[in-house]
Amino acid sequence: MSYYSVKQMLEDAKENKMPLWETIMMDDVLAQHSSREASLHQMQHLWEVMKTTSTEYRASDRSHSGLVGGDSAKVTEAAKQGCLIGDNFLNEIIAEALKIGECNSCMKRIVATPTAGSCGVLPAVLIPLAKKEQLPDEAIVHALYVAAGFGQVVAQRASIAGASGGCQAEIGTASAMAAAALTALKGGSSEMCAHACAMALSNLLGLVCDPVAGLVEVPCVQRNVAGALNAVGAANMALSGVVCRIPADEVIDAMGEIGDQMSADLRETGRGGLAATPTGKKIAAELLRH
Repeated sequence: MSYYSVKQMLEDAKENKMPLWETIMMDDVLAQHSSREASLHQMQHLWEVMKTTSTEYRASDRSHSGLVGGDSAKVTEAAKQGCLIGDNFLNEIIAEALKIGECNSCMKRIVATPTAGSCGVLPAVLIPLAKKEQLPDEAIVHALYVAAGFGQVVAQRASIAGASGGCQAEIGTASAMAAAALTALKGGSSEMCAHACAMALSNLLGLVCDPVAGLVEVPCVQRNVAGALNAVGAANMALSGVVCRIPADEVIDAMGEIGDQMSADLRETGRGGLAATPTGKKIAAELLRH
């Protein structure tokens, strides 16, 4: 994909009188020198992988460090027992975000959306919604194009890597992509998708990347939950007519600037934030001994 601007992406959709997802898809087809059929097939494949990752989750699996595994199953069980706040849909999102994040830490196959560390956010909102509303795969595939379009602009204008921009660049971008995708799925306009993206990213500006022991496990897996729930909130605001007063492109630029200003200790080095707490250091030391 070639888009560098959300504004241009929306203008092209309007000028070509095409849905936003199709505008993004056709741009990708041209950029990849591919075909419409091949592009749709690839996006369908990515959706199938997301679903397979979810269904192949095993509560008994643990990451090599032993820090991650089994938490999604705990949420699912607690929800069944009626112990949790919110309805089943809300708690399915939480469980799904943990599930996909755990699968990544346990070296299972995932779809990096946009990164491995943030892979749980997008499927966490799409899988439960598809199930709840019995959405056809075609609708999800279209939403994935919307997510990809916004993600591409962030990658071009700022960063999607924790090492460059902190966790705001990973979970923040994933949340923005998910918010736009949800808005599109619920019939929101292209402008609403942009507002959802901007609000979701705005809410996570400044989020640092501080993996304990340098592993994409703690607090990374649990932050996928924050990204997913934030996406739902941003999408619902946009669908209600709430707007982000700062345009999406400017929010993205602000995120990039904040990332540049962050200390290297807060950008995936495992030297600051939670990684630098007494417990974080103790965990790192114990893992080194083993």
